[in-house]
Amino acid sequence: MSFPYRLVATDLDGTLLRDDHTISERTRQALAAVTAAGAAHVVVTGRAVPWTKHILDDLGYEGLAVCGQGAQVYHAGEHRLLTSLTLDRQLAGLALAKIEAEVGPLALAASRDGLDGEVLVGPGYQVQGPLPALFVDDAAEMWARPLNKVYIQHPELSDDALASAARQAVGSLVGVVMAGPGVVEILPLGLTKATGLSLAARRLGLKAADAVAFGDMPNDIPMFGWARHGVAMANAHEDLKAVADEVTASNEHDGIAVVLEELLRTTPRP
Repeated sequence: MSFPYRLVATDLDGTLLRDDHTISERTRQALAAVTAAGAAHVVVTGRAVPWTKHILDDLGYEGLAVCGQGAQVYHAGEHRLLTSLTLDRQLAGLALAKIEAEVGPLALAASRDGLDGEVLVGPGYQVQGPLPALFVDDAAEMWARPLNKVYIQHPELSDDALASAARQAVGSLVGVVMAGPGVVEILPLGLTKATGLSLAARRLGLKAADAVAFGDMPNDIPMFGWARHGVAMANAHEDLKAVADEVTASNEHDGIAVVLEELLRTTPRP
């Protein structure tokens, strides 16, 4: 009998990455062991490709990655976009107007489509972490070229409260997801990590029943619903823990490796 899962899907921030944005040697070795045992490792992240590819290159990762909350399937070994879904900008503008009518002015950022699409940051928006961004004085500049998502922040509402209010205001027009601290996103309606992961899995000849998934935020809930087994990190959002099949150690304490090592230990040798 081989390793019990043929697909290991991992989120990046708060999951595969430690808080200093590095991947531990223990986790690298655990992933190398499961891929040697025949499983495919697929990174599934809210980050668009330009914010992801340097991490994949550092990992020596040459497989498929699902980026932009499922909008992009990226071939890391070939540095090539296989699929890319964009957000209807007119619809996004209407959605933002409806949200602002309910909660007041928002600070905005936007992720441009493509392998090298910039993240444009408007006045008042606080970028999370040390990621490259292009600051613009005129928010209208954000709408000049195709986008895969829009980020929103509110001066007073918590992330959960903003996501909830936005979903109530525009849930029939666009998708709204809370993807991390300070990160609430507007996406094409129906787009989730699960839709992107299912596309990547199909290219690999794999199915949901083959998959174990690791994550830490509410945007990972659809992925847990799709995969056979969902593992939340100890540092995960309570909404994700509530639907997880298992809770492991935190991203700072090699939570992915803890689970994979145990699966490898308990897998009978052929």
